Amino acid sequence: MQSVIEYPGAFYHVTSRGNERKRIFSEKADYSQFKSYLKKAQEKYGCRLHCYVLMQNHYHLLLETPHGNLGKVMHYLNGSYTGFFNRRTGRSGDLFQGRYKAILVDVDSYLLELSRYIHLNPVKAGIVEKPQDYPYSSYKSFIFNKGEDLGNDIEGQPIGAKPIPFVCGKRS
Repeated sequence: MQSVIEYPGAFYHVTSRGNERKRIFSEKADYSQFKSYLKKAQEKYGCRLHCYVLMQNHYHLLLETPHGNLGKVMHYLNGSYTGFFNRRTGRSGDLFQGRYKAILVDVDSYLLELSRYIHLNPVKAGIVEKPQDYPYSSYKSFIFNKGEDLGNDIEGQPIGAKPIPFVCGKRS
């Protein structure tokens, strides 16, 4: 398996899918607990979450790692959530299909397109007609400055504090 390039200030499109494409979120409490682990990961490892979507059998994150520690962040996130899910459901073993996938992102050229891709995932999957109707993404925070305090934009402000063209445009 190819290792992920890690360095301070890197941005990644991170995905992880349920083992055998099975559900990793089966009730509201699962989504809430995963988001709690996301918030704790930011506090513990100093990473920054810029946008996300949690689907039934996978998730997408746009993460920045100011300390070059994506492996530690993901070990904590997927490991903690797997333990929670397995205890809640009485199952054991791997929840996720292999290791997470992380693609290094060129911030200046791809950030806006990646944000669109992440936020439109539930629409493309036919779950909702409009991205604002999907409750498990950062879309509302980005567009309407509504939602939870779960992450920060590239300026360090809470997601949605600035309009998306500024947040996902070229960095000054």
